[in-house]
Amino acid sequence: MHTWQIQEAKARLSTVLRSAEQDGPQEITHHGRSVAVLLSRADYDRLTGNRQSLVEFMRSSPLYDQDDLVIERDVSLTRELEL
Repeated sequence: MHTWQIQEAKARLSTVLRSAEQDGPQEITHHGRSVAVLLSRADYDRLTGNRQSLVEFMRSSPLYDQDDLVIERDVSLTRELEL
């Protein structure tokens, strides 16, 4: 992982972005302390599992498009709370 001082990263932002895309994560430091890591979008999606939208996720459910699905509310009493 390449390390960039914040002022250098600001001055060479397009280079830092290109490096993140081609070479992997880029570390950014401020006064010698690591403060951020710049990831490519592909790396971010891979790490977060962000491969499909919420709508796509819901549509892939085995329960999708079932008209006979009945969801009942729990009618049990709430618990007592002493203050």
